[in-house]
Amino acid sequence: MKIILDAMGGDNAPQAIVQGALEAHKEYGTDLILVGRMAEILKAVEASGEKNLPAGVEVRDASEVVEISDDPATAFKRKKDSSLTVGLNLLKSGEGDAFVSAGSTGALLAGATLVVKRIRGIRRAAMGPVLPTAEGRMLLCDCGANAECTPEYLLQFAYLGSYYAKRMLGVEQPRVALLNIGAEAEKGDQLRQEAHTLLAAAGKAGRLRFVGNLEAGDAMLGGADVLVTDGFSGNVMLKSLEGTSKFLLKELKKVFLSSTRTKIAAGLVKGDLAEMKRMLDPSEVGGTPFLGISKPVIKAHGSSDARAIRNAILRAEEYAASGFIDDIQKNIELMKVDGQKLPDAP
Repeated sequence: MKIILDAMGGDNAPQAIVQGALEAHKEYGTDLILVGRMAEILKAVEASGEKNLPAGVEVRDASEVVEISDDPATAFKRKKDSSLTVGLNLLKSGEGDAFVSAGSTGALLAGATLVVKRIRGIRRAAMGPVLPTAEGRMLLCDCGANAECTPEYLLQFAYLGSYYAKRMLGVEQPRVALLNIGAEAEKGDQLRQEAHTLLAAAGKAGRLRFVGNLEAGDAMLGGADVLVTDGFSGNVMLKSLEGTSKFLLKELKKVFLSSTRTKIAAGLVKGDLAEMKRMLDPSEVGGTPFLGISKPVIKAHGSSDARAIRNAILRAEEYAASGFIDDIQKNIELMKVDGQKLPDAP
């Protein structure tokens, strides 16, 4: 397995990216291609305690960097020698099995769509982060790639999420729910109502295990393995959960440090608190795949540290080996609305 890494993408590039890559290579034996400004990458390698590149790790020079201020839709085209563009072209040509970047989400999505391309028949690629719930884990699809959606997009997100949950989460019959403002079928705006009709029909035909609408307040308690929504609502939900978890952990810390008695209590539950913090930490997941792209493309958080990059590389390996993309390609005919012709890949 060989993973291509955008060494210049993210707030802490290239040092955190390179350090995380070297840790992944040492721990998992992953072969890597680091793409970016060679002099800066080699300097980061030295700062990470390595005098020379380890066997199995190589550098491909790319002189430009896609900045967060660049127009996402055109940045990868204008900067043809950027680490993002060069890396995606390496993936397209088959020089690696997956591509990981902590850079601009919009530029990465645009580049992945136009360089690597979507799976034929998939209308839009979606981001699918895995969230902890009271019952285990749940895939949220979409969480930001598509602010505006059609009912057909949501239907395809349901299939993407269902196949992902089977392959990556080990759920034999994933429960698919539609994020909405109420549990009743008639709830929500026109998009939600029409999507519910399509999802219910797919469920009746035995193609999906659709369990109906699910409110945001109930989603984290369980009840679904895949939660389908448009990217705008999904991103608001994801950011709200991230903010709430930070708030709760901060308040818990204040409570446990408020007196001698609570400090003793904190010592008794230190291990449990550490596990809770780990469960809510985005760095533990590392990265989120763009579901629907014809080859594995993983988006790491923009503020990723070395640990997050190491975990993103592990996720990329698992995703590339999962067989998920083959599942989508083989079952694409199930994912179109009756009577519609499959579109060509962009």
